[in-house]
Amino acid sequence: MADRATPLDQYRQPLESTLTDNVLDFWFPRSVDDEHGGFLTSYDREGAFAGNGRKQVVTQARMVWVAARIARAGYGDEYRAIAEDGFDFLVDAMWDDEHGGFYWEVERDGTTSKPNKHLYGQAFGLYACSELARVTDDERPAEYAHDLVALLDEHAKDDVHGGYVEYFTPEWDPITEGQTYLENIEPDWSPKESDDAVLDPTLKLTNTHLHLLEAFTTYYEVFGTETGRRRLHELFDIVTNTVYRNGRRFCTDKYEPDWTPKLDDEAFRIVSYGHDLEGVWLAMEAADALGLSTDLYRDLFETLWDYALEYGYDDERGGFYFYGGFDEPASFRVKAWWVQAECMTSALRTYERTGDDRYLDVFAETWEFLDEHQIDRERGEWHSGVTDDLEPVGRKGAVYKGAYHNGRALVECIETIDRLTSTDTEV
Repeated sequence: MADRATPLDQYRQPLESTLTDNVLDFWFPRSVDDEHGGFLTSYDREGAFAGNGRKQVVTQARMVWVAARIARAGYGDEYRAIAEDGFDFLVDAMWDDEHGGFYWEVERDGTTSKPNKHLYGQAFGLYACSELARVTDDERPAEYAHDLVALLDEHAKDDVHGGYVEYFTPEWDPITEGQTYLENIEPDWSPKESDDAVLDPTLKLTNTHLHLLEAFTTYYEVFGTETGRRRLHELFDIVTNTVYRNGRRFCTDKYEPDWTPKLDDEAFRIVSYGHDLEGVWLAMEAADALGLSTDLYRDLFETLWDYALEYGYDDERGGFYFYGGFDEPASFRVKAWWVQAECMTSALRTYERTGDDRYLDVFAETWEFLDEHQIDRERGEWHSGVTDDLEPVGRKGAVYKGAYHNGRALVECIETIDRLTSTDTEV
């Protein structure tokens, strides 16, 4: 790891130009479906439409969220309009008017193709509605956000074991057999698995609850309801305690309904460095919303960082690998775009909270890896993955790859740098 101090102000302009010229200019207006509404997210390595017009709730909601967030950050009213139009498609085509909640997937024209309801998708619907409510005069995003929270309380909240049951029919009957729709994945180096063994619909997933945490953080920040506070606090406890393997220095993803960890299969015995470090900064956001000092959780955050740096970080080139087995170097050594985005954000946020230069150096080195190897300055956007041989792999846009991870990371890092430099705390 570099033995140096990093002047922060040198990174602001490159981050902002990457946000505007590389990410936003790639996705908007390219992804806006002027014919049917919503967003098209299937693009090949060169940025040409790759032919998949299906619209899945996770990516549709993420694109609404990122457009609203960009508008809130001051990058132009046109992004608020994009978010509002995307919201119209989300609720007109993907909301179940009879039973409530968002369908998993529709065809390009809005015809329902996969009507079941997974909490992972509902989480992003809540995230998008809550964020859009901050920047629009339209009252509907707030109404849908409140309705969705009530639906989750009625049908999915596990009052016995805590957390949420995850997978349902359109009528909100729990699904206990068969595979979930999470298997339908384009090759985008996404965080989802396609192995049948990990698709037991009765399992509780750290990943789902992590994204419920981010959604309820925004919901509570915007609306301040008592239900929002209680649900956020429980999700915060899950992310900072339940899914952390005491004595192992990492989190695992798969759990029985009573939160017994599923470690009996080799496929479950992996550590996702990106999720662990994404969880660090999302937990910081949740703690701030709840009025909790993050100093109370500093040991946990630093322990997760220690493990990820020991086993998942590339000390030579910078950046983080995808995942590995317990207490051993990363076995899947593709550097996924979303992992770099989340770990870069987490590094800068952890530096902001601790003042420890090692996190600042990780931020700088990860950014330098992205700048040199993963960001496509010629065609726009970021390569989905980069191999150990520094070869790009994957598509520019796919089912789980939109403007959310890298767009969010760039906005959050820019705003963190602004806070740090405005209070003269840079080194």
